[in-house]
Amino acid sequence: MTMTDDDLDELLDDSPPDPGAGGGDGGAEDDEAQPIFDNVEDFVVEYLSPLICRRLNGTSLTWCPDWFLHAEAISRLNAMWRSWEHLRLEGALGSSSWWLHHADPHLGVLLNPDTGPFAACSPTDGHSKHPLDPLPVNRADPRLWLGTAFSTTAAARRALAD
Repeated sequence: MTMTDDDLDELLDDSPPDPGAGGGDGGAEDDEAQPIFDNVEDFVVEYLSPLICRRLNGTSLTWCPDWFLHAEAISRLNAMWRSWEHLRLEGALGSSSWWLHHADPHLGVLLNPDTGPFAACSPTDGHSKHPLDPLPVNRADPRLWLGTAFSTTAAARRALAD
């Protein structure tokens, strides 16, 4: 979808309030301290999707319209949403920090057509019936995790003391 001037005006009219332009008395009950979005889906559908416009051709960038069927995507988008909700309150540098340290790295992984979670999907054809396999793992010998470098539990400390 190509964004027109009217679309941009509508997005700007409907955008979340500027964190530095708040009314209120600055108390803990300020509307600014409340999340703008109720959940990650609202954040993705109402804010991120209209904001992020890319040429999705499946070779240089890709996306899955059914992003919610990908555990990694849910985790990364949830991290983006929660960090956005926090950093929007940080004033002048909050937005830049969110883009540089959260949005750009996560979007770089999510949209990567070779190694991202949507690599088997298509922006036009949707979710693949043959999703990617999870990373293969084997369980380690439990004694490996007893050291304080790998565990902060009281049980590990006790085991090392024995």
